[in-house]
Amino acid sequence: MSKIAFIYPGQGAQKAGMGADFYENSEIARAIYDEASRVLGLDMKELCFEQNDRLDMTEYTQAAMVTTCLAMTRVIEEMGVEPDVTAGLSLGEYCAVAVSGGFDDMDAVRTVRIRGILMQNTVPAGEGAMAAVMGMEKEAIEHVLASMEDVTIANYNCPGQIVITGRTGAVQEACGRLKEAGARRTMPLKVSGPFHSPMLAEAGKELAKELEKSAWKSLAIPYVTNVTAEEVTDISKTPKLLVRQVSAPVKWEQSMETMIRAGVDAFVEIGPGRTLTGFLKKIAPEKKVLQIGTWQDIEKVLQELK
Repeated sequence: MSKIAFIYPGQGAQKAGMGADFYENSEIARAIYDEASRVLGLDMKELCFEQNDRLDMTEYTQAAMVTTCLAMTRVIEEMGVEPDVTAGLSLGEYCAVAVSGGFDDMDAVRTVRIRGILMQNTVPAGEGAMAAVMGMEKEAIEHVLASMEDVTIANYNCPGQIVITGRTGAVQEACGRLKEAGARRTMPLKVSGPFHSPMLAEAGKELAKELEKSAWKSLAIPYVTNVTAEEVTDISKTPKLLVRQVSAPVKWEQSMETMIRAGVDAFVEIGPGRTLTGFLKKIAPEKKVLQIGTWQDIEKVLQELK
């Protein structure tokens, strides 16, 4: 029997206008955006649907993305498509936990609002950086970084694409060493901090206090965590995993391999952009990958999966 996975993008996929067509066409989507506005004291329609400077600021981006992805998901579920397992890249893991039944949508939205503020403010601007490394095996990258301080791997995205993170000078030095060691290309990322770096351990400690406020519930289906790339079926493990996730590497490639071994043969990326679709085409090009980012995408997905 075929298995369906819902997967959720992380920060960086956001764009003005995301979810507006869902708000216009669905009562469920409208309710999620309106409730998120009330819970956060922010105008989520303005933040997500209109051109503005705040959408790319971490403290706003995270709540906007989770609200949008959850609104899209609840519409799809209402139409009869439900996942057997979920996963999300970094920020997207909060959507995965909510859709797996671990906590309510508004708990997810409220928590990532605080998470975004903590991640943006824990390390002073300019002291941390991230860079993508293209065309180099992960083992070779790990070997180069093993002899360096203040720089680590942030994301194992897919074959040929790894992201590094750490202190700005260390990341710049690492980029030079990695190119000398054979990397095809290194590219600084436009981010506001050294995400998934030990430098954010303090943000994780503060996040733990916020996670204590959530009303955790038994998982209806498993999700795959970034931290270990393993399926989680026991919700009691989730708070500690989400705390670790802030400063630990995102094992996305390994997470997708876990899902494939579990029998997933159809992946549905839900949210703006096609980042995860691109990763999966490199991880497992033979698998079916669908994407829902606009209202028009729904019909194709329904035809493919029903």
